[in-house]
Amino acid sequence: MESGSPHIRERLNSARSRMADVARLAGVSTATVSRALRQPDLVSPAVRARVQEAVERLSYRRNLMAGALASARSMTIGVIIPSIVNSFFAATVEAMEQALKGTDYQLMLGNSDHSEANEERLVASFLAWSPAAMVLTGRRHTRNTIRALIEAEIPVIETWELTDHPIDTIIGFSQRAAGRIVIDHFKARGAKRLGFIGAMMDRDYRAVERHAGFVEAALAAGFPAPAEVTVAERASTVGGARAFADLIARHPDVDAVFATNDTLALGVLFEAQRQGLAIPRRLKLCGFGDLEFGAASEPRLTTVRPPRREIGQQTIEILLKRLAGGEAGDRVVDLGFDLVVRGST
Repeated sequence: MESGSPHIRERLNSARSRMADVARLAGVSTATVSRALRQPDLVSPAVRARVQEAVERLSYRRNLMAGALASARSMTIGVIIPSIVNSFFAATVEAMEQALKGTDYQLMLGNSDHSEANEERLVASFLAWSPAAMVLTGRRHTRNTIRALIEAEIPVIETWELTDHPIDTIIGFSQRAAGRIVIDHFKARGAKRLGFIGAMMDRDYRAVERHAGFVEAALAAGFPAPAEVTVAERASTVGGARAFADLIARHPDVDAVFATNDTLALGVLFEAQRQGLAIPRRLKLCGFGDLEFGAASEPRLTTVRPPRREIGQQTIEILLKRLAGGEAGDRVVDLGFDLVVRGST
């Protein structure tokens, strides 16, 4: 039943008008548009595609939830991460879900697969459902993504990195500093020839940043340029083992390796043991992530521990405060990281 409030009636009429525009462009009824947006499984893929194309062409992003038009925002928080299989981001999302317990808010999760173009499409789709807030991973986005988020006039939190110019608020740590601290540790442990192993360096720019910090600090400390091997696929134990076999075959004098992911580092550890290279006497090894297996490997893995759960917890704490009308607070929140020194160095 339509409310008697003139403001609500105006919004309802405006939304119906815009839905009619989408329907005309897509060549379907407004009822079909509503179904495509509310219950997409009830509409054929071809019709869904036409409706989605019309939505994007008309920039029809706001108030598509006809049942929620009396309220400007839904009770959802959109969250976009670059990978659903990476334990780093899974821990952050889990912490966010736990921090939302006892509230009426729900997470709406999207996977960009390390693609800014995919992220742009996800943001457009999420904004169509009038989320209360949006959470993104990283600080690099397309211009269309940034513009859409600014126009949405909702709280936006970028995570896992730092920048002096966030869209709204950013919570994370310096990826470059995480690479630099490894050099300090290797130097203190007497390393002479450094190696680096990475994965997806053409797409995972956080790994690229850690690599840059590692190389910059190595050269500044007087080391020769590190020997490097990267794999194109996702980080895996098998990939790490193969990469290290290649690295040590071409650079047998390498005595310290930084792997940009603990999963890769575990592969290095296995391959080094297979080749009879004692860790840490012959080869020092450091990973990144502080994944659970690192504390149980033999030797236990030295690693850089990012604030995976703290990022999720603080993101929700800030959003709940903002959504309740509280002050925005600091726009840049640096949570830092820890070097966890164990037996592999």
